[in-house]
Amino acid sequence: MPHAHAVLASAALAAAVCLALGGCAAAGRPPGTSAPDPSASGDAGEPAGELRIFAAASLAAAFDELALRFEQRHPSVDVLPIAYDGSATLATQLIEGAPADVFAAADERTMQQVVDAGLASEPVLFAGNTLVIAVPKDNPGGVKTIEDLGWPGTTVVLCAPAVPCGAAAQRLLADNGVSVAPASLEQNVTAVLTKVAAGEADAGLVYATDALASDGVRTVAAAGAERVVNHYPIAPMREAANTAAAEAFVAYVRSDEAQAVLASLGFASP
Repeated sequence: MPHAHAVLASAALAAAVCLALGGCAAAGRPPGTSAPDPSASGDAGEPAGELRIFAAASLAAAFDELALRFEQRHPSVDVLPIAYDGSATLATQLIEGAPADVFAAADERTMQQVVDAGLASEPVLFAGNTLVIAVPKDNPGGVKTIEDLGWPGTTVVLCAPAVPCGAAAQRLLADNGVSVAPASLEQNVTAVLTKVAAGEADAGLVYATDALASDGVRTVAAAGAERVVNHYPIAPMREAANTAAAEAFVAYVRSDEAQAVLASLGFASP
C-alpha cells in the first residue's frame, strides 16, 4: 500500500528531525518521566516554582504581606516560609552554605559581607528605619528620654553590636553621650521587644516599625534617631535555585505597591 508506506516514511522523517533538534514535545507525559524544573520560568518568562527568602527579623510583618501579594501576582510561584532572624545570623548561615534565592538585610554592612563572599549580586536599597525606645505599657522605669537609659537601676536590653539594630543602638547612645550596661544582648530586634513587653526590662532600643507593630509596648522618642538611619538592601543570590522568581521578587519590593505597604508599616523610603 503506497499510501501507508508514505505515512510511515513521513513519521520516520519527523522523528529524525525531532532528534536532530533536541526532541519534540509530547502530547502527554508518559508515566515515570520527570516533571518540569520547578525553578524554571513559565510562559513568556513568567516566574514559577519555589522561592526561598532570608530576611531581617524587622521585616517579618512587611515581607509576610509582600510575599502574599507577590504570589497573587505570580500564581505559579510558591514563596516558602521566610527565614527571619538577625541579619548577621542570616549572613553567617548563607556564608556557611544555607540555600536561599533572596537575601534582605537590615543594613548595608551586613549585606556587603555576603556580597564579598561572592554569594549575592547587585543589592539595591528598598527601605529605611530608625530607632525608638520601647518600654512596657506601664513604663515602670519612668523612662522619658534616652538619657534615662543610663540611670542606675534601669534595666535595658539591646541588640548585640554585630546585629544591625545593635550597631545602630551603639551609635545612637554614643551620639547622646549615654553609657549603658545592658542586662542582655539579643540576636534580633524581636527578642528585645519580647523581653520589654514581658516586663523583663525597663526599656530597649528597637526599630520604630517593630514598636509600631507590637501591642505590648509603648514608645519614647530617642533624641537624634533621625541621624542614625538603617538602610535596607535586598539582592538575589548568585547561586539561586530560582533566579527568575528571585529577580522578580527583588523588582517587586521596589514597586510602588510594595513601597506603599512598607510605608504603611512605618518604614521610610530608601
